[in-house]
Amino acid sequence: MLVTNTGRDTQIEERGGVRVIKTGRLAQAASTPLSLAMLRQARTLKADVVNLHMPYPPGDLAALAIKHAPLVLTYHSDIVRQRRLLQLYRPLLELTLRRSARIIATSEPYIRSSAFLRRYAAKCRVVPLSVDPGRFANVPEAEASAIRRRYTQSSDEPLILSVGVLRYYKGLHILLDAMTQLEATLVIVGAGPEEQRLRDLAQAFGVARRVHFAGRVSDAELPAYYRAADLFVLPSHLRAEAFGIVQLEAMAAGLPVISTELGTGTSVVNQHGVTGFVVPPSEPLRLATAIRVLLSNPELRRQLGQQARQRINESFTHERMIDRTLAVYAEALDVAR
Repeated sequence: MLVTNTGRDTQIEERGGVRVIKTGRLAQAASTPLSLAMLRQARTLKADVVNLHMPYPPGDLAALAIKHAPLVLTYHSDIVRQRRLLQLYRPLLELTLRRSARIIATSEPYIRSSAFLRRYAAKCRVVPLSVDPGRFANVPEAEASAIRRRYTQSSDEPLILSVGVLRYYKGLHILLDAMTQLEATLVIVGAGPEEQRLRDLAQAFGVARRVHFAGRVSDAELPAYYRAADLFVLPSHLRAEAFGIVQLEAMAAGLPVISTELGTGTSVVNQHGVTGFVVPPSEPLRLATAIRVLLSNPELRRQLGQQARQRINESFTHERMIDRTLAVYAEALDVAR
């Protein structure tokens, strides 16, 4: 694994039998770590297959530096907001797409809706992201109860959960607007550049007393937050939300999910009427109605939650993702022969 470090030093370590090279970071621009050491390290590497996760422009250059190996791309998202950066990056992006032997997308709708991927649909393969279901299945009730006591006034008060980095495309301002129509408590797990604006909005909407910003939560503690909640909401309103892996976590915990239709992978993960509800983006009243229906119907929540957990076990485990990825690598090697 070739990645950038958070500091200026280059470090090489072993993790689970994998050599991890973390190259020194010079700076960061437009959420992109910059590292000249990455290019130097790439030139020394030999590989059977190169798997580049993108968009990450320095990674395109590093992949160019690794010779004589077929290139597999894992294409996570289009560049949505940084339009000027996209114009600069576009020639390199196009070169990388043309050079690739295979392209992994996390959902079929993303291939169809991406202006870049749809032109290369013939060499795209779908490999959804995954979670470890066991991590969310056996949370002690005492841990979940402690979280409910921390954020609610009574044990029967409805608790809504949202998890993720607080970024511009997450649509949390829409969820805060929806909260004006609901008698429930909302816990937002995560931190990020939008946090202060969201806190100010909660005050402006008059819901600050019922909205709690939990900040960053450790991996060990996170499953208990899912267990404590009655339902999970991913209100993203822009297609920068390409998949929504937090939905997988919620579903593995047996929670019904409410998400939005973005034309990406979010509605592949959460299926309307099967594992939860899918609503239009940027419509707080529609979002509030969907939440109210689930909060008022415990049996429906239980049924959707069971089906959500079953869907994770059938389609979104690490084992399924690994098998599908290895199959793509095999195809890339066949193309290169």
